[in-house]
Amino acid sequence: MNQIDNYFENIKTMVLNYLPSLIMSLVVLIVGWWIIGRIGKAASFSMKKMDESLRSFLRSIITVVLKVLLLISVAGMVGIQTTSFIAIIGAAGLAVGLALQGTLANFAGGVLILMFKPYKIGDVIESLGKTGMVKEIQIFNTVLNTPKGETIILPNGAVSNGTLVNYTHLGSALVEIPADLASNTNIEDLRRLILPVIAQDECIYTDPQPSIGIVALKPGIVTVAFRAFTLPQNLPSVTGRMIETIKTELHKNNIADPIPHSFVHSIAEANQS
Repeated sequence: MNQIDNYFENIKTMVLNYLPSLIMSLVVLIVGWWIIGRIGKAASFSMKKMDESLRSFLRSIITVVLKVLLLISVAGMVGIQTTSFIAIIGAAGLAVGLALQGTLANFAGGVLILMFKPYKIGDVIESLGKTGMVKEIQIFNTVLNTPKGETIILPNGAVSNGTLVNYTHLGSALVEIPADLASNTNIEDLRRLILPVIAQDECIYTDPQPSIGIVALKPGIVTVAFRAFTLPQNLPSVTGRMIETIKTELHKNNIADPIPHSFVHSIAEANQS
């Protein structure tokens, strides 16, 4: 009987000893959880000028880190040894970091792209040898759509560290169609006949106006370039229409193709004495 009384007495003593710290830790947990929620909202509001994807991601990181620290602190208040937990978390973080080096590089690239905005959704860009319109900017990848109906996924790490061409940044893209013509072609007549027809395309800018210029001279051949500006997203369709228009107008106005030239070199060898 005395052993049972001692047992219940020990339990009572333990409850009385740990009850204040347990109540305090619960209060700290509840209040801390509420404060972390407010901090997350405040951080999201302070980053309102950033991209929605980046803002949401950074808010999640901040709240998760603060909640982990809160739980470790509460565990320490209850009397649990937290040193081993911290060591385990550190080792796990190091292992994950080493295993996900490429993914972390893509994440860092995504953050840089969303912060500095070298391109945005709807822009036509060229990177890593691929060209297309930006459909999505994700944390790890950028998704492009091409005129052929292809979907291209580019890793943000490589995009942010490589060469990037943004065709939309200036709001216009150059269409340049080269053509070989006879060397005696009158360039002024060419401009007078073809430029007004090219300018009839509603997708082609009138300022700057379409133009024609000589880009190369060869025996019997003059290479000219037909140039016009349009919106970057209209580049493939305008290019196709310009090629068709130029071919039709050249044929209609009897503008001659270049005449092939052949050169024969005769070498006479001296008679051996």
